[in-house]
Amino acid sequence: MSAGAIWYVAAARKSAQNTLYMLCNVKPGASKNREGIASVSKEAVEICVAVQARKGEANKAVMEILSEALDLPRSGLRIVHGLKSRTKTVSAVGGWVNSGEEECLRLATEYLGKAMGSSWPVPLTRSVVL
Repeated sequence: MSAGAIWYVAAARKSAQNTLYMLCNVKPGASKNREGIASVSKEAVEICVAVQARKGEANKAVMEILSEALDLPRSGLRIVHGLKSRTKTVSAVGGWVNSGEEECLRLATEYLGKAMGSSWPVPLTRSVVL
C-alpha cells in the first residue's frame, strides 16, 4: 500500500499518544497573499510560506500555518523528518487527535479543506496500528 499524505498511528507501548502524521511539501518565498495550505492530495499537503528557507524561518511559518489550519496548539506539532528539506513529515498530538482514528482523519481532512478554501470528499488518509 502506498503512503498517503495523512495517516494516523494509534497509541502503543512505544508511543503513549495517538499521532496524526502529514507529509508536507513546502514552497518558501511565495507571495504573502498565497501563504497557507495551497493544495492537498494523496501525495502531500502543499504549503506556501512567504519567508525564505533561512535559519528555520520557513519551518516556523509551516508550524504556524498548520497550527491555525488544524486548530491545534503549536506545542502539539513537530517536524519529525525534513528539517532542512522542502519535503517534511509533521506529527500532531493532543486535542482532537485523541478522538479516535476515524474521527481524527475526518477532522484533519475537513480542517485542511477549509484552510484551502474548498472541501473535497477525496479520501486522503491511511491508518497504521502498531
